Amino acid sequence: MSVLTDTFELANSVKIPKVGFGTWQTPAGDVAYQAVLNALKVGYRHIDTAKAYGNEADVGRAVRDSGIARDQIFVTSKLPAQTKTYDGAMADFESTFNKLDIDYVDLYLVHAPWPWSQVGKDCDKENVEVWRAMQDIYASGRVKAIGVSNFNVHDLKNVLADAKVKPMVNQIQYYVGYTEPKITSFAKENGILVEAYSPLATGGLLKNDQMLTLAKKYDVEVAQLALRFCLQNGILPLPKAVGQSHIEDNAKLDFEISEEDMKTLNQMPDTAPEHSHNSTQG
Repeated sequence: MSVLTDTFELANSVKIPKVGFGTWQTPAGDVAYQAVLNALKVGYRHIDTAKAYGNEADVGRAVRDSGIARDQIFVTSKLPAQTKTYDGAMADFESTFNKLDIDYVDLYLVHAPWPWSQVGKDCDKENVEVWRAMQDIYASGRVKAIGVSNFNVHDLKNVLADAKVKPMVNQIQYYVGYTEPKITSFAKENGILVEAYSPLATGGLLKNDQMLTLAKKYDVEVAQLALRFCLQNGILPLPKAVGQSHIEDNAKLDFEISEEDMKTLNQMPDTAPEHSHNSTQG
């Protein structure tokens, strides 16, 4: 289980567990509560939610009820993509903070550079305002680290130009066949950790022949291979699961993919359904 407690170090020296447990599309209420509670029992120590998911209160309750010391669990939430003003960001954070009710938030992200209903819209000016709010929230001590999600190189440069505190994380869609090389290398050059949501291509990788063959070679599931691939590229995967067996399987990542096989995986074409890009909220 060591991979669940291994950590990456963020630019401000905060340690973040190398594998996160995602809750996107996990229904609010008992389903989300049980999934998070089960993940914590299995050994996950990093839970990822967002105001947009509608399940922050359930995540917070599971963290409080887990019996695990608060400083042993890393919790991420996100500012809604459509919130593009300083005051709006402050108000939304307040709401997230109260819903989670866990003393502090470990990582707070801007969910996207544009509203989900207007993907690609130019919000450069607004994002600078929002980042000003993020820096003030960070300065308040109520969040341990701040970052962004779904930002491309242009969006990152736009925020970095004025930033007093640089984003520490960029959470993007990333999986075998879709590794966003430009964003990833720019992030790494700027000390920004890349997190991978949909690391299984929303399930699209699970029936891939090449993946099935390689998984067999290592005597692992395709999902485990896909998650290990992220880790060996220095990327933090955020698998999501509701069923107990998937939650457990996704945690068994203590094996090593050979250099040669990593090369093969890094060169694999994208086989996921087209619709999975840009329409996802991660």
